[in-house]
Amino acid sequence: MTAPTAQRPPAGASATEGTTARSRRGAALAQRLVVVRELGILAALVLLIGVTLIANPRFLSGQNVRDLMLSAAVLVVLAAGQTMVIITRNVDLSVGSVLGLSAYATGTLLVAHPGTPVVVALLAGTAVGALCGLVTGAVVAVAKVPSLVVTLGMLYAIRGLDSLWASSSDRLQINASDLPAGFKSFGGARLLGVPVLFLLAIVVVALVGVHLRSYRSGRELYGIGSAPEAARLSGIPVGRRVLTAFVVNGALAGLAGVLYAARFQTLDTTAGTGLELNVVAAAVVGGVAIAGGTGSAWGAALGALLLTTIGTALPQLGLNPFWRDAAVGALILAAIALDRTLTLRLAARLRGRNLRGS
Repeated sequence: MTAPTAQRPPAGASATEGTTARSRRGAALAQRLVVVRELGILAALVLLIGVTLIANPRFLSGQNVRDLMLSAAVLVVLAAGQTMVIITRNVDLSVGSVLGLSAYATGTLLVAHPGTPVVVALLAGTAVGALCGLVTGAVVAVAKVPSLVVTLGMLYAIRGLDSLWASSSDRLQINASDLPAGFKSFGGARLLGVPVLFLLAIVVVALVGVHLRSYRSGRELYGIGSAPEAARLSGIPVGRRVLTAFVVNGALAGLAGVLYAARFQTLDTTAGTGLELNVVAAAVVGGVAIAGGTGSAWGAALGALLLTTIGTALPQLGLNPFWRDAAVGALILAAIALDRTLTLRLAARLRGRNLRGS
């Protein structure tokens, strides 16, 4: 009587399981590196606030903190949307112009119909931005034109459309006195002492962050940014995902335009000019790799808070505000260098683990 022989799994199955395990280890290690980056940004923010407090103990007074939150709200929303685009190895340089068009469209709507509810104004501005994002994303995803070229063209095209609209309507500027009282009060409203505009920005960041982390369509954006061809071969609808990322980014830029209108209440065709560079800087400083595939909305939000705090803290430290641009440039270079270092270390550690596992 012969003893039963144990069944061995097929060689292909064991190889697949090994590859899957290594992929999971690599993803977990990459996630830990992202957390380290975000903690580093948070530490830099705390250090900056601490140094500024030494120079001016009133820096964190109630009104100063609220002003800082209001100033950061628009940039935080824009950075969250830009994160989705950069993760896919693209970039959107038109968000400043989209913000300006949405802000002017919202102001025009409120002047023509003063009884418009704030929610309707928010939806209208978001729709304007989503339409701009749809056009941009279609050219990038369908026509396969590099996003840098497309969004640079859209930057000027949308700004020109905004100027043409303003000149044809004989209203080159919308003043606070032209806006309804309900919308102006929305811009300064607070909930438990926190500005409502900043709370909306946090909600946006939370929604984008959860989508990127917990939903398949969000996780696929990381796959596209890490290896576009491999993502395509694995069945990921690359074109559709990239298009969606641009539409969501445009919608959030439109929403930011409404927040901008509520915050400043004086609107013209120059609203948002140059803001696109700060948005990209906030995302990159916050740990979103410009090469794609890495980063989070929370990191981008921290980057936006850090850049806003730098602009507010420099005068408190007795430094010329023009040093802000130099500080932002230094942070971008440092973030790129850190990304490169972490990428090399990650690759080395994964190679070491693969050799030990083989």
